[in-house]
Amino acid sequence: MKVKYYIELLFVCVSSLAFLSCSNTIDWANKTEVILHHDILKNAEWAMSENPQTITDFRCDRSVGGIHDFYSEGDYWWPNSADPDGPYIRKDGQTNPDNFVAHRLAMIRFNKIVGALASAYLVTGDEKYVKQAFVHINAWFTDSLTRMNPNLLYAQAIKGVTTGRGIGIIDTIHLMEVAQGIICMENAACVDKENLRAIKNWFSEYTNWMTTHENGIDEMNAQNNHGACWVMQLAAFAKLTEDKDKLELCRTRYKNILLPQQMAEDGSFPQEIARTKPYGYSLFNLDVMTTICQILSTSDDNLWEYTTSEGVNMKKGIDFMYPYIKDKTSWTYPQDVMYWDNWPVAQPSLLFAAKAYNDETYFDLWKSLDHSPAVEEVERNLPVRNPLIWLK
Repeated sequence: MKVKYYIELLFVCVSSLAFLSCSNTIDWANKTEVILHHDILKNAEWAMSENPQTITDFRCDRSVGGIHDFYSEGDYWWPNSADPDGPYIRKDGQTNPDNFVAHRLAMIRFNKIVGALASAYLVTGDEKYVKQAFVHINAWFTDSLTRMNPNLLYAQAIKGVTTGRGIGIIDTIHLMEVAQGIICMENAACVDKENLRAIKNWFSEYTNWMTTHENGIDEMNAQNNHGACWVMQLAAFAKLTEDKDKLELCRTRYKNILLPQQMAEDGSFPQEIARTKPYGYSLFNLDVMTTICQILSTSDDNLWEYTTSEGVNMKKGIDFMYPYIKDKTSWTYPQDVMYWDNWPVAQPSLLFAAKAYNDETYFDLWKSLDHSPAVEEVERNLPVRNPLIWLK
């Protein structure tokens, strides 16, 4: 009888602990919506008034691609004063304002529009936002006159050096919230299912190019934030297309390549700290790595808790940067050569970590930071601008 009593007592205790654990779980999506509600509706009002603008609206004579091919030029490449007509030379961290970035800016605008409209749809349930979003989505992916080809053959070209590089694949981080926005809106009654299949097919073609073309392979094997961005993008796009094999590839690379090779035992990213903008790049790579965890974690495979044999995990990465985000003056490494004063902003790493670890400390810091940065460099290096669509 005593054994039965203790078993029943143990069951009651376990049940009580489970209840307390559940009752202490925070609705992070709701908390986020409360903070961003005004901005979401304001941004959606702007997006409702905008007409589509794709890469076909901008042409650079230096591109060897066609009108439907995305083109950009490497940010840190400049004319050589010793050879003005010769190949450009690299100045790490120093952005050349004369290089062609109109396609990237158009993509960032596209990202903002779809993210704003998807967020507003989640908040209000009004399908007018979905209809407007798909006007832009169709212009980029299905309209034969304005669509973008599903590759980045001509991204981050360098005058006199190359017509395009694998490193340019980082430019399509600005399609991630388009893909996630589609996921949030795809079940709306107004969405044409045949058209949706065509859109998903575009992303399937792009991910196949990313994983088979030599430029894609080069970017996958990059040993810094570029390799992490390759995984983050592939994960976001494969989630939309429900490509289980590619999603598993991303999980494997996170565990076996990204985390052990990019993060030090103290949680820092040595290859980013070695750059001329160590603070900005450390923030960026942390955002990227945490976004990977946010996209790929499941109840059976929680990347937030995954720890390497050396004891490295994402919690260490968050806790390494947290004090420097809270008080940038405590940063013990060199200051960034450009844009030092523009960071930090409301880094998505803080919000995602708050949810993953059920920790309001991270959320409170995220809440206190700038949620609407307007500096082009910051926008370029902010992979998540509409966090609600990642939490709902």
